[in-house]
Amino acid sequence: MSDPLVLVVKEGPVLTLTLNRPAALNSFNEAMHRELRAALDAAADDAQVRCVVLTGAGRAFCAGQDLADPLVAPPAAGEAPKDLAHVIGTFYKPLVQRLQTMPVPVIAAVNGVAAGAGANLALCCDLVLAARSASFIQAFAKIALVPDTGGTWLLPRLVGRARALGLALLGDKLPAPEAEQLGLIWRCVDDAALQEETQRLAQRLAAMPSAALAQTRRAIDAAQHLTLDEALDNEAALQSQLGRAHDYLEGVAAFGAKRTPTFKDR
Repeated sequence: MSDPLVLVVKEGPVLTLTLNRPAALNSFNEAMHRELRAALDAAADDAQVRCVVLTGAGRAFCAGQDLADPLVAPPAAGEAPKDLAHVIGTFYKPLVQRLQTMPVPVIAAVNGVAAGAGANLALCCDLVLAARSASFIQAFAKIALVPDTGGTWLLPRLVGRARALGLALLGDKLPAPEAEQLGLIWRCVDDAALQEETQRLAQRLAAMPSAALAQTRRAIDAAQHLTLDEALDNEAALQSQLGRAHDYLEGVAAFGAKRTPTFKDR
């Protein structure tokens, strides 16, 4: 029996998913796509999971799409070219949508190179911690493609149009310390501290009100397309919903009693 392509480890309320194709720098093939989606779906349905960590085995986080996989491999003589839109629609778009609708925070712990779709997979997560030796590469132009896996949407929102175009057009390696300085990621930490810092952050998020955190992500993303008045109305609607929930009442009661709250909503 072959090893799983996504390792799943649950420690209390924190679920860690490790991409496990180290010999291929954890690049995506069809089987790994399916295993990751299944693991994320299971996490979303598990009420005991309150934070998800996504990382990679070996020396890479994820090198993007495996170009040798039959999904995208160049056609043999006489065959029609592959329709990459099918691959996007079948695998990458649903993956990005799954991450954006997770009911709990998702942390990307970038332990090494994150290239192409792998870079944008990390950026789709709520918080990105990266080892100091890690790097991010928008490698698409090098094979005559455009950024995908949400890259065209994410990059200008994270770093502005000028830097987004520089990263996408040139495809240069961006070291993790520079990614932090640009605001592309949340934090860069020493390599030896990545696992410990990730777990500390995951446990902190797991103890927080999951429903409110998920709605915060959705509100911030939605606000990119709203006028100020529309964003204010959306905030009011969300506060109306959350203000009736257990976690708000518990948070206020705990604040008044000077005790640690126990949040349950998800």
